[in-house]
Amino acid sequence: MQHTTDDGRVLHVHLEGPPASGSDTPLTVVLAHCWASDHTLWGYQTLDLRGTFGSAIRVLRYDHRGHGRSDRVPESETRIERLGDDLAELIDAYAPTGDLVLAGHSLGGMTIMALAARRPELFGAEGRVRGVAFVATSSGQLDTVTLGLPAGAGDLLRPQLPTILAARARMLSRRQRRRHPVTETLIARKFLLAPGARRIDVRHAVNGLINTHPESMCGYYRDLMRHDRIDALAALAGTPTHVLVGSKDLLTPPAHATRLAEAIPGCRLSIIPGAGHYLPLERDFVVSEALVDLVRDALAARDSTYAA
Repeated sequence: MQHTTDDGRVLHVHLEGPPASGSDTPLTVVLAHCWASDHTLWGYQTLDLRGTFGSAIRVLRYDHRGHGRSDRVPESETRIERLGDDLAELIDAYAPTGDLVLAGHSLGGMTIMALAARRPELFGAEGRVRGVAFVATSSGQLDTVTLGLPAGAGDLLRPQLPTILAARARMLSRRQRRRHPVTETLIARKFLLAPGARRIDVRHAVNGLINTHPESMCGYYRDLMRHDRIDALAALAGTPTHVLVGSKDLLTPPAHATRLAEAIPGCRLSIIPGAGHYLPLERDFVVSEALVDLVRDALAARDSTYAA
């Protein structure tokens, strides 16, 4: 389905489960994807959540503006703050009542932080958000990431990756890049996924790179380098939160996950051995288990509240 935002952009929305109507609205899980991907990143987790909870929950996935089947946007709109506003709109439109569990991978996690800055009343002990999973993401200081290289080399290469991908997107059609995805595959295998990743998961990451517009490649990268939302995390005090990161994540390394977790009282931190940045693909069962646990706890708390 499609959702038109307050500034006229059309977002592609994928909703599974009971409709957003009625007085007994079930819990809704909202899944926000990473930079240079789309809602299909959460395919494994959606199957696991629906298989575990059935009609007891609703699962909402969507494509960020400038990604997937959502509207292409100019670089002036490629801002995490705007993604937070989009997420707020989607919650109001498709999950207007009931409890929420939010999960964000990389850019998606930063989108949840932007939402917390804009709508802190959704979080905390009295808020509707009953669980948050931050998956391979960061609260800031991304301009210090070295990509696993010596500091000087990392600083030089980091801004070149989106520039190279954007240049290919401008010069070559998607069909041409799909036919010869040498550059995209090299970047995916070297920086996005750890060695030993399944071929189907590498292909998924490569397709995400190929399908992302050049404006989104460069624009969101620049905003990622400016991202600093450590203060917004104060709103999550009292919200069950789980931070997950791969031990071999080169884009949002374990140090970033640790800093993020330490800013949220009671937060759980899991460092997944041998995994890279694309945890929803590489360690799908670990991410699914974390989400299932958050949803199960939220449903149990909801039932005990009604019973009281």
